[in-house]
Amino acid sequence: MLFLPLLFPLAGGICAFLIKKERPRNLCVMAALILTLASSVALCLRGAEPVTLLNIGGGISLRLGIDGMGRFFLLLMSAVWLIVAPFAFPYIKHEGRDRQFFGFYLLTLLSLMGLCVSKNAVTLYMFYELMTLLSIPLVLHSGTERARYAALKYLGYSVAGASLALFGLFLLHHYGGSGDFAAGGILPNVGSSQWLLVLAWFLMTLGFGCKAGMIPMQAWLTTAHPVAPAPASAVLSGIITKAGVLGIIRTTYFVFGPDILVGTWAQKTLMILALLTVLSGSMLAYKEKHLKKRLAYSTVSQVSYALFGLLLLTPTGALGALLQVFFHAAAKDVLFLAAGAMIYRTGREYADQYRGIGREMPVTLWCFAIGALSLIGIPPTGGYFSKWYLATSAIEYYGALGVVGAAVLLLSALLTAGYLLPIVARGFFPGRDYIPERREVGASMLVPMILLALSALIPGLFSGLLAMPLSLLSASLF
Repeated sequence: MLFLPLLFPLAGGICAFLIKKERPRNLCVMAALILTLASSVALCLRGAEPVTLLNIGGGISLRLGIDGMGRFFLLLMSAVWLIVAPFAFPYIKHEGRDRQFFGFYLLTLLSLMGLCVSKNAVTLYMFYELMTLLSIPLVLHSGTERARYAALKYLGYSVAGASLALFGLFLLHHYGGSGDFAAGGILPNVGSSQWLLVLAWFLMTLGFGCKAGMIPMQAWLTTAHPVAPAPASAVLSGIITKAGVLGIIRTTYFVFGPDILVGTWAQKTLMILALLTVLSGSMLAYKEKHLKKRLAYSTVSQVSYALFGLLLLTPTGALGALLQVFFHAAAKDVLFLAAGAMIYRTGREYADQYRGIGREMPVTLWCFAIGALSLIGIPPTGGYFSKWYLATSAIEYYGALGVVGAAVLLLSALLTAGYLLPIVARGFFPGRDYIPERREVGASMLVPMILLALSALIPGLFSGLLAMPLSLLSASLF
């Protein structure tokens, strides 16, 4: 059962490379994605005993297993990958090189599924590195000089971040941290060596934070996302950045444990870095005119909301972080898809060029508006609840630093409104002299946007549906 969510995208990816005709290839891709989601649901419901893939020696092994955190990310990643695919079919056909895109699209999902079912830090690291290598072609897809530069930058930063994580793994193995993940941590009583392990956690968090776009390892994101095709930008921003978040969750809560880390210099330093990322990302997005690059800067900011919540090392902070992971994935995916649809139909790439787009593409702009409201944190969208838990937990547990943190989150929300809502306002209210030309995209592109917009809205209207199980999950970490 553990292997099925990995085998289906592997088989589908190979078939996508081999099948030349568009229709059977698209059917194969959809079948692989549906089976991946179905097997993920079955695995989450039935569970499975851990499996050892390979004993490397010296106490190191590659192992697969499933727990509550793995279930959450497994369902989120497989569901979003499936929803985005129908949008990608006409979009990528327009751009060309379909086989390569969908082959690597499915193989990247394979690596993400492996991350979710990794049972120890070594296995997690292996799938993390594999994810980087398999997702680079999604950035490189257009083959332009800009795309090649962006792909090399993505690779360089990813290798640098992974090297920091690997150094931490060496230290973990020396101090007995190579065992299976367990909530609360697996390290023995380390005594005088605690300072060295805190340093290892600091470096590993910076390393995994590279994929999540945290300062000082964030520069690749705003170069790679704008040049990738819109479906790739959506999953890069909404999901692949969450691979870095998952890496930080696993190392913080399932290897080191909050008791070793709370109150340390590393925790406070990383909290400050996360807040700087939140603020700087929002400010740069506010200044940026190119729409997809503006959304990329927004991702830098918004993912660090979740990192800040995790670094609080409190149950409420962890709950806010997990809610932010879900709602950011839904909101940012719909924003990138809507931006891609508008560029696809109009050829306009800059935020100030969408005057009257709400009359030309009303459904697309409504989806964009819902995603924007959730990203800002305006009730009743889901983004409001994640930001509420983050701010209240910071104030409750961290005094002056917590108040500063809450203020930064509020300022970032105001900046987010400043760079997203004018697009919506100009789109719906262009003035009486504007004569619209209907340009709405087809159903295969509209339905994914509508589903993602509803995912950002409905769990906010019925907040207990998601908050209750995630509150139990976050409480189990302590």
